[in-house]
Amino acid sequence: MNRPDDRSTPADTRTADARITVRRATVADAEGFAAMLGHPEVFPQLLQMPYPNPELWRTRLAENFGPGKPDLLLVAVTDGGELVGGAGLHPVGASQRKRHVMTLGMQVQPAWQRQGVGTKLLQALCDYADNWLGLLRLELEVYADNHKAQALYRRFGFVEEGRHRCDALRDGVYVDSLTMARLHPAPLRGFPRD
Repeated sequence: MNRPDDRSTPADTRTADARITVRRATVADAEGFAAMLGHPEVFPQLLQMPYPNPELWRTRLAENFGPGKPDLLLVAVTDGGELVGGAGLHPVGASQRKRHVMTLGMQVQPAWQRQGVGTKLLQALCDYADNWLGLLRLELEVYADNHKAQALYRRFGFVEEGRHRCDALRDGVYVDSLTMARLHPAPLRGFPRD
């Protein structure tokens, strides 16, 4: 895993921007999701369980593409086709009064962290939310000790709104999580004014 003082990059010398494409996830990405979410440095930072099942991911991905599903699942893939990150926007519930809000989740393979993958995924999600869905609010939860993820979210305008004490069990220990949210930076852009 790269640390702040370790500026090494993956094997070839091109930038991550030149090597990474963000696209909508497909059912064919199930194996990649299972491998990424089964990584011992990834699943403990999410509400995922060890030993993910590719078949379960095939089912989840297939259900996500059903008619009327508002979720957006994106993947970051290398020019060699390796899935190195994933991110999604999901409704917060069924209430019509919360249509202006979605929650997001994101994960990046450890070898690709601090290489711009999370930034590219978050840029794509925010663009979609702001410019295509017209969402007013994006929300997320992140473990209180996941400072790398918090720093990325803050760069995109997310602010901490609260702490959930003993929110999840992780490797036999209860851990706190933070609620963070971002409001649309220009919610009335294009609205006619007198």
